[in-house]
Amino acid sequence: MTKFIFVTGGVLSSLGKGITAASIATILKQSGFKVSMLKIDPYLNVDPGTMSPLEHGEVFVTADGAETDLDLGNYERFIDKTLTAKNSFTTGQVYQSVIKREREGGYLGKTIQVIPHVVDEIKERIYAAADSHDFLIIELGGTVGDIEGLPFMESLRAIRHELPKTNTMNIHVSLIPYIKAAGELKTKPTQHSVQELRRIGIMPHMLVCRTERELPKNLKDKLALSCDVERTAIIEAGDAQSIYQVPLHFIKEGILTPLSNHFNIKIKPNMERWDTLVKNILVPQKEVTIAFVGKYLDLKESYKSLIEALIHCGAHLNTKVNIHWCDSERIQDVGAYDIIGNSDAILVAGGFGHRGARGKLEAIKYARENKVPYLGICLGMQLAIIEYARNVLGLEEANSIEFDKDTPDPVIYLIDEFIDQSGHKQLRTHKSPMGGTMRLGEYPFEPLKDSNLQKAYGNEKIYYERHRHRYEANPAYKERLEEAGMTITGQSNGLIEAVEIKDHPWFVGVQFHPEFTSHLETPNPIILEFVKQANANK
Repeated sequence: MTKFIFVTGGVLSSLGKGITAASIATILKQSGFKVSMLKIDPYLNVDPGTMSPLEHGEVFVTADGAETDLDLGNYERFIDKTLTAKNSFTTGQVYQSVIKREREGGYLGKTIQVIPHVVDEIKERIYAAADSHDFLIIELGGTVGDIEGLPFMESLRAIRHELPKTNTMNIHVSLIPYIKAAGELKTKPTQHSVQELRRIGIMPHMLVCRTERELPKNLKDKLALSCDVERTAIIEAGDAQSIYQVPLHFIKEGILTPLSNHFNIKIKPNMERWDTLVKNILVPQKEVTIAFVGKYLDLKESYKSLIEALIHCGAHLNTKVNIHWCDSERIQDVGAYDIIGNSDAILVAGGFGHRGARGKLEAIKYARENKVPYLGICLGMQLAIIEYARNVLGLEEANSIEFDKDTPDPVIYLIDEFIDQSGHKQLRTHKSPMGGTMRLGEYPFEPLKDSNLQKAYGNEKIYYERHRHRYEANPAYKERLEEAGMTITGQSNGLIEAVEIKDHPWFVGVQFHPEFTSHLETPNPIILEFVKQANANK
């Protein structure tokens, strides 16, 4: 029978519930257990797909095409496992399902209420995510006391009564603030947060205490007594240089004891390889500087998966990857050389809309002409094709119809129909709604023999990577591009997946998002090769 660990948060948001949940999952996974994770988001959006990156951070895409919260990306990166749509759901999805069932007569004329109907829907989704795993770690977004979270709290309380006591555990992540003027750490916010949990009917079995200062023994004793939690289950969670240190910190804090005691099992993780990778992150032998050209630099969480992928590659190459943040709009103003001239490699990330596109084009031209290693992801590949078409083919008005629907040379265009990753035909036009009309999820591609793409991925014929985009490279220009020296080195069912430049030491553009499949223990091949090339160019 699956054992459930529920992770809730108190006092305020952004305390690191996701990293806490992922770290506990890592410890259990490295102990030999079959582990999965679930993120519950209390907002009413069906998914974060239509939210601005500046509003919500990155949208993470699962292999089966679900647009999810960025915490799901952290889960995959920590436990080295591919998750699916059932590993994440929102209030919007829950209410959508309940209302759809009611409209279809599924409730046989009953009055639909939060209890039991909404709560039952939540419980069904939680049980479905368990899927015969030894452990399912569930993170509930938001903060205890939020009105949006009450139906989910009730579901957690109900599950506790439906299962044996040793099969569910409640972990509460809370803040222990330091009041500088008083020179004291304060436990009162956590006490009130736990009181609110208990009022709802949930008793925490463990407290993970986020703090900027080391917690003294007497304060831990006070927390244990006032919150009715075992003394061994008060876990300090201080700031870490790397998020991948957190599982190691938890083990040092003695988290294995309350976990083992509560579930009455032996938990003995083998963290040797993990420890080596973390040491490579903290004290690397080499370093490189990569110019990261983007337009969402006000909130770097917009590029969370890509930043983490570079860290993974650095850990495996014993290299510190310094990210030189380059605002594409600033490049438009002062030119590429002044902004990115001292970088060892250039990365142009994905994005939507025409803002900052000219600066990205200048960065790509600089990389091409100066033989600097280049990796373009999604829009970064599309802009590489536009730049090549304009400056090498001489098609001065070549563009994407995303930016100019009347361009005479639409080298990037919107296909009317395509087969999605589940094998169904999808139709999309300019009038299609934004949500759910992109090419999403995992698609196969075949690297061209002897290409940089194949050298990175290996000699197998078919590989899979994830997508999140609406526009495609136009195959009508394939022949002209290849005659001029830009090779199509990856294709998927006739769609262009990767391009390279023949007379360049390493210039690769990919339509997919390789960062979505990069994990600490298994970095993505093309990003790993890109960092190797940056090292070689240093």
